Amino acid sequence: MATCPECDAEIEVDEFDVDKGDQLSCPECGSNLEVVGLSPLELDVAPDDDDEDDDDEDEDEELDDDELEDDETEEDEDKEDEPWDE
Repeated sequence: MATCPECDAEIEVDEFDVDKGDQLSCPECGSNLEVVGLSPLELDVAPDDDDEDDDDEDEDEELDDDELEDDETEEDEDKEDEPWDE
Protein backbone atom coordinates (compact mmCIF):
# COMPACT_ATOMS: atom_id res chain seq x y z
CA MET A 1 0.00 0.00 0.00
CA ALA A 2 1.22 3.50 -0.85
CA THR A 3 -0.19 7.00 -0.49
CA CYS A 4 -0.72 9.48 -3.32
CA PRO A 5 1.27 12.65 -2.55
CA GLU A 6 -1.38 14.77 -4.34
CA CYS A 7 -4.67 13.61 -2.82
CA ASP A 8 -3.52 11.29 0.04
CA ALA A 9 -5.51 8.39 -1.39
CA GLU A 10 -4.35 4.91 -0.50
CA ILE A 11 -3.07 3.16 -3.64
CA GLU A 12 -2.86 -0.60 -3.66
CA VAL A 13 0.48 -1.48 -5.26
CA ASP A 14 2.39 -4.74 -4.89
CA GLU A 15 5.94 -3.63 -4.11
CA PHE A 16 7.24 -6.78 -5.81
CA ASP A 17 5.61 -5.78 -9.12
CA VAL A 18 7.21 -2.32 -9.34
CA ASP A 19 10.75 -1.03 -9.56
CA LYS A 20 12.21 2.30 -8.57
CA GLY A 21 11.51 4.78 -11.39
CA ASP A 22 8.30 3.07 -12.56
CA GLN A 23 5.36 5.36 -13.18
CA LEU A 24 1.79 4.86 -12.02
CA SER A 25 -1.44 6.80 -12.16
CA CYS A 26 -3.50 7.57 -9.07
CA PRO A 27 -6.98 6.07 -9.50
CA GLU A 28 -8.50 8.85 -7.37
CA CYS A 29 -7.03 12.09 -8.78
CA GLY A 30 -5.33 10.84 -11.97
CA SER A 31 -1.89 12.25 -11.06
CA ASN A 32 1.12 10.66 -12.72
CA LEU A 33 3.27 9.21 -9.96
CA GLU A 34 6.77 7.76 -9.85
CA VAL A 35 8.04 5.04 -7.54
CA VAL A 36 10.87 6.71 -5.58
CA GLY A 37 11.30 4.14 -2.81
CA LEU A 38 10.70 0.43 -2.45
CA SER A 39 11.05 -0.33 1.23
CA PRO A 40 8.78 1.23 2.29
CA LEU A 41 6.97 1.80 -0.99
CA GLU A 42 7.03 5.54 -1.65
CA LEU A 43 5.50 7.54 -4.50
CA ASP A 44 6.15 11.09 -5.68
CA VAL A 45 4.65 13.22 -8.42
CA ALA A 46 6.29 12.20 -11.71
CA PRO A 47 8.20 14.90 -13.57
CA ASP A 48 6.34 16.09 -16.66
CA ASP A 49 9.21 15.64 -19.16
CA ASP A 50 7.15 16.18 -22.30
CA ASP A 51 6.05 19.70 -21.36
CA GLU A 52 9.52 20.69 -20.22
CA ASP A 53 11.07 19.50 -23.49
CA ASP A 54 8.50 21.44 -25.50
CA ASP A 55 9.20 24.60 -23.51
CA ASP A 56 12.94 24.22 -23.99
CA GLU A 57 12.52 23.73 -27.74
CA ASP A 58 10.31 26.81 -27.98
CA GLU A 59 12.93 28.91 -26.19
CA ASP A 60 15.66 27.57 -28.50
CA GLU A 61 13.56 28.43 -31.56
CA GLU A 62 13.02 31.97 -30.28
CA LEU A 63 16.75 32.41 -29.76
CA ASP A 64 17.45 31.08 -33.24
CA ASP A 65 14.99 33.56 -34.74
CA ASP A 66 16.61 36.45 -32.86
CA GLU A 67 20.06 35.33 -33.99
CA LEU A 68 18.86 35.20 -37.59
CA GLU A 69 17.48 38.72 -37.34
CA ASP A 70 20.82 39.94 -35.96
CA ASP A 71 22.71 38.21 -38.78
CA GLU A 72 20.42 39.71 -41.42
CA THR A 73 20.87 43.17 -39.93
CA GLU A 74 24.65 42.81 -40.02
CA GLU A 75 24.50 41.66 -43.64
CA ASP A 76 22.32 44.63 -44.58
CA GLU A 77 24.77 47.01 -42.91
CA ASP A 78 27.68 45.42 -44.80
CA LYS A 79 25.85 45.90 -48.09
CA GLU A 80 25.34 49.60 -47.35
CA ASP A 81 29.09 50.06 -46.87
CA GLU A 82 29.98 48.43 -50.20
CA PRO A 83 30.55 50.81 -53.13
CA TRP A 84 28.01 50.58 -55.94
CA ASP A 85 29.16 49.76 -59.42
CA GLU A 86 27.04 51.83 -61.77
